[in-house]
Parts: sequence; structure tokens; C-alpha cells
Amino acid sequence: MNFLVTGGAGFIGSAVCRHLCANPAYHVTNLDKLTYAGNLASLRTIENAHNYKFEQADICDERAVLDILHRDEIDVVMNLAAESHVDRSIDGPGAFIETNIVGTYRVLNSALEYWRGLGEDRKARFRFHHVSTDEVFGDLPFDSGMFVEETPYAPSSPYSASKAASDHLVRAWHETYGLPVVLSNCSNNYGPYHFPEKLIPLVILNALDEKPLPVYGAGANVRDWLFVEDHARALELVATKGQPGESYNVGGNSERTNLSVVETICDLLDARRPRAGAKRYRDLISFVTDRPGHDRRYAIDASKIGRDLGWAPAESFDSGLARTVDWFLDNKWWWGPIREQRYAGERLGQVQPRGQIEGRKGAA
Repeated sequence: MNFLVTGGAGFIGSAVCRHLCANPAYHVTNLDKLTYAGNLASLRTIENAHNYKFEQADICDERAVLDILHRDEIDVVMNLAAESHVDRSIDGPGAFIETNIVGTYRVLNSALEYWRGLGEDRKARFRFHHVSTDEVFGDLPFDSGMFVEETPYAPSSPYSASKAASDHLVRAWHETYGLPVVLSNCSNNYGPYHFPEKLIPLVILNALDEKPLPVYGAGANVRDWLFVEDHARALELVATKGQPGESYNVGGNSERTNLSVVETICDLLDARRPRAGAKRYRDLISFVTDRPGHDRRYAIDASKIGRDLGWAPAESFDSGLARTVDWFLDNKWWWGPIREQRYAGERLGQVQPRGQIEGRKGAA
């Protein structure tokens, strides 16, 4: 089976590529534009694998995508290419509109033209898998409710609005043109190779640098955390066994407040790399002004993917977070150049004066 993974040099995309390449029956083409968060170092363990290849291209380039689909005789497109950081979407929403909406439209066009030209057998097994987020559903009360596949969309940020629009386009290409699509919406991912603008890697690396550990508001916002390698397994199942036209929610069943996450990281680091003078990492926690439109709580009901496809997370939050902290402690070769050259941990996503929203270039 031949896969095209778009955005395969990103955090989740690279985990998917590594996971798929472990199966010798699969062949993986990784298509990535290599924006600021794309990192080929995340693919180092498979870069010379017989069943892996990389193509630098933009999903907005329909001809380039179509050429790759034909050349590599793709059976499954897994569309993970996206701008994904809420704070950056506040600073510079244009890149999110271009990649997440226009890019999805263009890669859908390429896939549709390719699919229409396939023979009947290959046409029947072709799938277009669009990977999305639980943030399209908006937020939940602190004390009740979970997102199910039928939850109405109510996005709060430019990022989640752009992903909601892309989900609607994918469903429309199925209903209007018959393209065999499957969709998945996931909760917050974490794990190795996570770009350090996101909460967990940012806190780990700031702590190691003895810098403040920023927590928005009172740290009461709740997220459901999903270990990235568990997510990669789920995505393989959705792409290969999911029913056309269906969507599947993927969550870790691990709700935590942001403050609890930060405190747990601090405790893990206290045990692994103690600070000088018997100081605690918790002493570095700094409460900062909340970000605009900050959703209160996300919680995923993942019973459908468990029931229909037999998936369940293998990692608890405690085990997955311990693995993640250990990985960052052991792999400065990966994150050191990022902190030095691309992103040093500065605050993003503060509201700009009218007329200056696009003035700060938050995404490459």
C-alpha cells in the first residue's frame, strides 16, 4: 500500500511517517513545504529506509501534488499539512487561511482528478484521510460534556476556524463528487519531536534553561492529552479501515488543567535533573495574561473509533509524559538548534492594534 503523507515533517506527520515505515508492506512519500515547524531531523531514523522518500512541495501546488500521486501510485492520502498554533493564528491569520483552507481545497482537487483516472480496483481502495482537531467544536463547560462526532462546529480562533472550513470542504468533496474521504479530529498531542512553541515542550525547555514557565490566566483551562504515537496508530486505522464519509474522534481520555500539566512536568524534572540549591522547578511558574478567545475545556469521546476500529491509547498521561520528558532530556541535538535559530520561547498570540494583525509574521 502506497501512502502520501502531507505535512510529514511536522510533529504529528513525522510520527505517522515513522509508524507507517515500520511496516515493510507500506511505502511512504512524505510531502512537506518545510515551513518553520517542518524538520527533517525528525525523520532521521527512517531517512534511508527502503520504503520512504521525501518531496519538498506545497499542497497549494496542484500540479506538483498530482504528479506525485501518479508517479508513486498512491493508494491513501493522509492530509496533515497545516498551520497549527493558535497563538500564531492570532498574530498572523493569513497563513492559516492559505494553508489550511486554500491548501486543502487544492490537494482535494489533485486527489479528485487522480482518483477519477484510476482503474476500478484501485479506485475502490483509494482513500483521502483528512486529519483535523477537536478545536473545531469550540469549548465545553468545565464540569460536563464531551465532543462526539456529531457535535456542532463552533470554532473560537483563526486556527480552529480555518480547520473547520477545511473539514467542511473535505465533506463537500465526498458528497458532491463522491471522493472517498475519511476524517479524524484529535485532542491535544504531545510527545517526542514536538516543536517547542507548544505548552509541554516549551515548559520542559524553559525549565531546563531556568526561565519562567508561563501559564495563561489561572491555569484552569482543561485539555485532553493524547500521546503522539498512539495518535499515529489511530490514524493508520482510520486511513486503512475507516468507512468513506465517516469521521472518528481520537482522544487520550486524559483531561488535565494546564496548571496540573506544568506542575507534573516540574515534578518529573525535580526527580531527573534537580535544580541547584534544592530549588523546585515549580518556583519558576509564572501566571501571564490569558490569550484572547481561550477555550475553557476540550474533552473527546473516542468510543466510536474504539468500537468500530478497535483502537485504544496504549499510554496513560503519566507514562506518556514521563517518556516525553526523558526524550527531551536525551535529545538536545534535535531541539537545541530550534531554540537557537527558530524559536527561543518568546510569547506569541497577544492581540495587536487594529490594522497591525498581519504585521507580526507568526508563520513562515
